[in-house]
Amino acid sequence: MKLTDLEIGHLIPKLPIIQGGMAVRISTAPLAAAVAEEGGIGLIAATGMSVEELKQEIAKARDLTKGIIGINIMFAASQFANLVKAAIEEGIDLVVSGAGFSRDMFSWGKSAGIPIVPIVSSPKLAQLSEKLGAAAVVVEGKEAGGHLGTTLSMKELLPKVKQAVKIPVIAAGGIIDGKAVKEALSLGADGVQMGTRFAASKESNASDEFKKMYLDAKPEDVVLIDSPVGLKGRCILNAFVKRLFNGDNLKPNECDNCLKHCSRSFCILKALIRAQQGDVETGLVFSGERVGEIKDVLSVKDIIKNLIFEMEQPEVGCD
Repeated sequence: MKLTDLEIGHLIPKLPIIQGGMAVRISTAPLAAAVAEEGGIGLIAATGMSVEELKQEIAKARDLTKGIIGINIMFAASQFANLVKAAIEEGIDLVVSGAGFSRDMFSWGKSAGIPIVPIVSSPKLAQLSEKLGAAAVVVEGKEAGGHLGTTLSMKELLPKVKQAVKIPVIAAGGIIDGKAVKEALSLGADGVQMGTRFAASKESNASDEFKKMYLDAKPEDVVLIDSPVGLKGRCILNAFVKRLFNGDNLKPNECDNCLKHCSRSFCILKALIRAQQGDVETGLVFSGERVGEIKDVLSVKDIIKNLIFEMEQPEVGCD
C-alpha cells in the first residue's frame, strides 16, 4: 500500500505517522527525536513539565535530529498557556493539544506560523477546530490510552470527521501495527497517531517496570478509571487501580494545582510519575486497548521498519 502524503500546514513528513505525546515524561527528547529521524513526527509530552524543562527537552531533540518535532499538551493543565508559548518561542514545529479546548492557542500559532492540531472526539469539535484555524485534527477513538473523550471507536468516528472537515484528519486509538495503519488510511485518514506501541520502545523514557507491565498485560487487564481531570482514563489494572475501584481514600494531603479543574480523588500527576519511574504498583500505567498484543520492546527504527513491512503485506482473501 502506498503511504499517503500528510500535510500539516507547511510540514510534510516522510511518513504519515505521529508519535503520541505520552505524559508524564514517557515521551521525551530521545523518543521524539528517534521517530522524527525515521521520517515521522515526534512529540514531546509537555504536560507535567516546567517551562525550563520543556525548553531543555526541545533543545535536546534538536541536537538529535533535523526532523519534525512537536509538543503534546493537555488543555486541562494549569500551565497550558505558559508551556505552549514557551514551545513556540523555542521554534517548535507544531503543537498537539488534547483533554479540552482552547481558542487562544490558534491565534498564538497563527502569529508564529506554527500549526496547531487539536485532538477531537466528534465531527462538531473537528468543524469548530477548522473554523478557528486548526492545521489538522487528530480524531481519537475509545481504543486509545490515557484520557478519552468518547465511547465510540476510531473506525466509527473517522469517516464522520473526515466528511465534516477539509483539513487533514489523523486517526488515533488502537493503532499498534501496520495492518491497523493500513486500515485507518483505507478509511480515509491522512495519517495516524500511535502512542502505546512507541511507549514500549527502547527510546521511550518509561521505566523498565512500566514496559514490562505492557508486555505482561492481558486483554482483561486493560480497564477504565474516572480521572480527576473529569474524563475516563484507560490504563492497566494494578494495585493502585484496585484501590480506586474499592473506593479507598486516595485524596492527596497536598496539591500542586497542576490542573485547572481537579476532583482531587487522587493526584494523577504523582501517580503517573511513580509509574514512569518504576513504581508500577502504586502508580498509574496508562495504555491503549490493544497493549496485550505487544510482545517486545524494540527500537523506534525497528518498530517503523515492521510497520512498513506489515503494510506491504497483501490482504488474505477467500475464494
